[in-house]
Amino acid sequence: MENTLPACCYLLRCAGGSFYCGWTFDLEKRVTDHQNGKGSRYTRSHLPVELVYYETCPDRASAMRREREIKKMSHAQKELLVEGFKNHDA
Repeated sequence: MENTLPACCYLLRCAGGSFYCGWTFDLEKRVTDHQNGKGSRYTRSHLPVELVYYETCPDRASAMRREREIKKMSHAQKELLVEGFKNHDA
């Protein structure tokens, strides 16, 4: 069955200032899962989490590729990504 929702790559800010990057077809549900301690082992132990960045991707493969790119970024580079997103969103 083909998914009708867009693929998204996202970044959460976790307790202590760390970041968690992931991808999903249902961003709202996935973020809610993370916030309720059901998203991933990492976010479960670093609550609360806040969505600070996301981008839509044309398909699953591109979302997974973008997730790998973001995970390789330094903390400072992720901060710049978030700042650019906040400024673009405002």
